[in-house]
Amino acid sequence: MSFDYINALLKKPVSRTPVWVMRQAGRYLPEYRATRKKAGDFLSLCKSPDLACEVTMQPIDRFDLDAAILFSDILTIPDAMDLGLYFTEGEGPKFSKPITRLADIESLSRPDVGSKLAYVTDAVSVIKKSLNGRVPLIGFTGSPWTLSTYMVEGGSSKSFSKVKGLMYENPKHMHQLLDKLADTIIDYLNGQIAAGADSVMVFDTWGGLLSKKSYEEFSLRYMTKIVNGIKRKHEGKIIPVTLFTKGGGMWLEQIAASGCDGIGLDWTVELGDAQSRVGEKVALQGNLDPCVLYATDEKIREEVKALLAQFNGDTGHIFNLGHGISPDVNPERMKTLVDSVHEFSTNK
Repeated sequence: MSFDYINALLKKPVSRTPVWVMRQAGRYLPEYRATRKKAGDFLSLCKSPDLACEVTMQPIDRFDLDAAILFSDILTIPDAMDLGLYFTEGEGPKFSKPITRLADIESLSRPDVGSKLAYVTDAVSVIKKSLNGRVPLIGFTGSPWTLSTYMVEGGSSKSFSKVKGLMYENPKHMHQLLDKLADTIIDYLNGQIAAGADSVMVFDTWGGLLSKKSYEEFSLRYMTKIVNGIKRKHEGKIIPVTLFTKGGGMWLEQIAASGCDGIGLDWTVELGDAQSRVGEKVALQGNLDPCVLYATDEKIREEVKALLAQFNGDTGHIFNLGHGISPDVNPERMKTLVDSVHEFSTNK
C-alpha cells in the first residue's frame, strides 16, 4: 500500500505529496455515467455495494491517485432516519418528510448502522478487498450541521432561512437535533472503520453560512464531539480524521483545536497563510480552484507548481481541489493534475 496519504496526515515522511480529489468518482468519467445508467438511478447506485465499489475503483484504475474515497452520499443518515430522501433531476436531493416542528426532532430514531446502513459498510468491505492494498480508503460523512440544513429545509436551499430560523428561535431544539446526528455519525464512522476505512473525513459543506459564534456553537462543537467519539485506532493502525468546512477559512485555528489530524481548505484560502496560522498542529488538504481544470495542460501544471511552492516542509500536505471536481471536466485534465503533483513534489 502507498502510505503517503496516511503519512502526510500524520506528519510523517512521504516520498512525494499525495493527491486525491473530491468527487473523483463522478460524472466527469464516462465509465461512471455508464455504471450509473446500469444502476437506474443515483440512490440505487449508492445502495449497491458492488456498484459503489465499481465506481470507487474507476478513478483509481485511470489515474495515479494516492487514496480512494468511498462512493456514497452525505444524506445516507437522514435517509436511514426515514425522512423520505429522493432525487429530482436538475434539482438535487429532497425529503418528503422534512423536519418542521419539535415533535419531528423528538421522534427521530437513531438508526442501527449495522442494519439500516449496512449497504455502506458492506461497500467499504467490498472496496477494501478490491483495492488489495493499492492505496488507502477514505470513509466519510456529512457534518451534523450540514445534514440538518437538508433535513429542515427539505432539500437544497438558497436562503437557509428555515434551518437558521430554528437555530435562532429554538436553539435548544437545534442542539437536540445536532446531538442525535452526531451520535449517529459516530456509530456510522466507527462502522466504516471496522469495515476497513483507513481514514475518515467530515464534510461540513454549509458551515461557512454561519457567523463565528454560531459556527463554534452549532457546527464545530459537534464535529469535535465526533472527533472525540470515533475509534482513532483499529487493528494496530491510527485512523486519521480530516474536517472540511467549505467557507471556513476564517476559523482554521478553532478547527485545528478540535483534535482532528487534517483540515480541508477551499480555494479562498492561501495554503501558505493557512500553514502559518495552524503551524505544525495539523496537516492541510487542498486547495486548487476546481475551475483550473478547464485550463490548458500548461496552465494546470503552472498552477500546481505554484500551489506546491506555497507549502513549507516535506510532509503534512495532501494535494486536493478546494471543492469537488466539476461534472464537465475533461478526464485528461485530471490526469495532468495528478501527474503534475507527483512530478513537482518528488523534485521539490
